[in-house]
Amino acid sequence: MVTSLTLPRLVVAAPSSGSGKTTVATGLMAAFAERGLAVSPHKAGPDYIDPGYHALATGRPGRNLDAFMCGPELVGPLFAHGAAGCDLAVVEGVMGLYDGAAGRGELASTAHVAKLLRAPVVLVVDASSQSRSVAALVHGFASFDPQVRLGGVILNKVGSDRHEAMLREALEEAGMPVLGVLRRAPQVAAPSRHLGLVPVAERRADALDAVAALAEQVRAGCDLEALLALARTAPPLDCAPWSAQAALGGPREAQGRAGRSRPVVAVAGGAAFTFSYAEHAELLAAAGAQVVTFDPLRDEALPEGTRGLVIGGGFPEVYAPELSANDPLRKAVAAFAADGGPVAAECAGLLYLARSLDGKPMCGVLDAEARMSERLTLGYREAVAVSDSALAVAGTRLRGHEFHRTVVEPAAGAAPAWGFVHPERRVEGFVRQGVHASYLHTHWAAEPSVARRFVETAAARP
Repeated sequence: MVTSLTLPRLVVAAPSSGSGKTTVATGLMAAFAERGLAVSPHKAGPDYIDPGYHALATGRPGRNLDAFMCGPELVGPLFAHGAAGCDLAVVEGVMGLYDGAAGRGELASTAHVAKLLRAPVVLVVDASSQSRSVAALVHGFASFDPQVRLGGVILNKVGSDRHEAMLREALEEAGMPVLGVLRRAPQVAAPSRHLGLVPVAERRADALDAVAALAEQVRAGCDLEALLALARTAPPLDCAPWSAQAALGGPREAQGRAGRSRPVVAVAGGAAFTFSYAEHAELLAAAGAQVVTFDPLRDEALPEGTRGLVIGGGFPEVYAPELSANDPLRKAVAAFAADGGPVAAECAGLLYLARSLDGKPMCGVLDAEARMSERLTLGYREAVAVSDSALAVAGTRLRGHEFHRTVVEPAAGAAPAWGFVHPERRVEGFVRQGVHASYLHTHWAAEPSVARRFVETAAARP
């Protein structure tokens, strides 16, 4: 049922990556949450790491809004689903405000998401190397697309009182409100490595301190009342909130052969496997699964009664020695797969299923070697399932995203999982018995049938 959602909301954008979007967005979320507001955190694009910091700041799952992977038509419903019961929503953008899927115009850009949500935009500008030129920069971003409503600017990395005065004077002449000024504060910068920020799960205590420091910095430098007033100017959003059950066609129970229980689907978690979308677990549960999380770094056995195994993305290359040292679990995973158990593995999961990773023994489910590489593979993909698997019927079309600095030498005795049709034509991934393993990150809300098929396959096992 289509409803009219009246919810204050802001999109935090920037002229380019590295301007301070995550700093400002996370700080705003935490500052507003500390004031007693229920804040709904969102991230434009396929990022997995920033939503972890958002969740820490708000106490709610960070949710992605990806107009490429899920389609523009699902951005509003997924937003409404995540924001249910909240007082305010803050959406962190991706890259520069107008940067979207390569060669696809505005598709999946922050500007596109802001227009789909009818939300005002706050532009975070790295002002460290400019003064009056900031007005020309902001004027260009404000006038580039009249449908994007730029409601104000937060100046980041401001050097001094004199510097701030020059910036404010220039923006006042341009008629653009300054909603915040943040000074250089390296002490609250989150550590990063080859694929971005270090995930929250790897540094929870330090991350809590960092988020608290960000909240303090934002409180001190931003006009929270003006930002909240801007958020309240967002008009009603007419859409039906997304629902996992509705996406699957209504309530259904995936029963085991004995018809007495929901099949246990074990989902890898912990510090090595932090990349997942909240909707995946919701879809698995709605399809009839009992979703149980386990940690391959610590747990020496799969959860009791496991009939399906999901191993998502993360950083197994960072934890290769520890993962390799957990010999009992590696053997349990190998035995489960050898017995035909359904396994869905994405990126990090693919590496974990290989024979080895950087010379360290892994599960050996796939006859393949994985290793780190200097080359970054990054970008959206359009894919079609090449082989029938526990996850998808051949011919199923999905959009996904690749993001890794590893390579996997081809696995003998396995069929390809996906055929990429854009931006390049090639096959990728492996299907062998019940295993579907691939580098491609996908968002199951775009094609809920994969969750249903996986759970039904798990339920059919003894």
